[in-house]
Amino acid sequence: MRQGLQHVIHSSGPVAMFLRFAGVATAISLIDAGGLLALHEAGGVDLLLSRVFSYTAAITAGYFLNRYFTFRTRTSDRSTAADLMRFYGIHGLGGALNYGVFALTLLAGRAVVQGQGLDLWLSLLGIWLGGVAGMCFNFFLSSRMVFDQEA
Repeated sequence: MRQGLQHVIHSSGPVAMFLRFAGVATAISLIDAGGLLALHEAGGVDLLLSRVFSYTAAITAGYFLNRYFTFRTRTSDRSTAADLMRFYGIHGLGGALNYGVFALTLLAGRAVVQGQGLDLWLSLLGIWLGGVAGMCFNFFLSSRMVFDQEA
């Protein structure tokens, strides 16, 4: 197990990179949720505004975690600001895909189960499916448009 973990951490192969990207996605989710709760609950900031700040902080942290952990063997001639803007754009599209899959799962699921009180389970399934779709989309485009040059 330790050898497998070492391989994931140090390999420049696509599977290892994807697994590192998934780990960063988990960290981003925790930063987003923690920031949202801290700003809203402890700081008294409006919930919608809190989410803007928490999501921006999470995506920014995600860029740097991916730059120096997931894609550390890749370089770019672009400035950090240019790469960060690309990263924000890709993750914005990935977020829209995530939400679309979530909504489609909820709507299609409701049509299938027709009022059997399964909205919570359909919502959780939609979050999971949307998250996986968005993460795969973000990985594919990030690896080709942001972290795209081999060192």
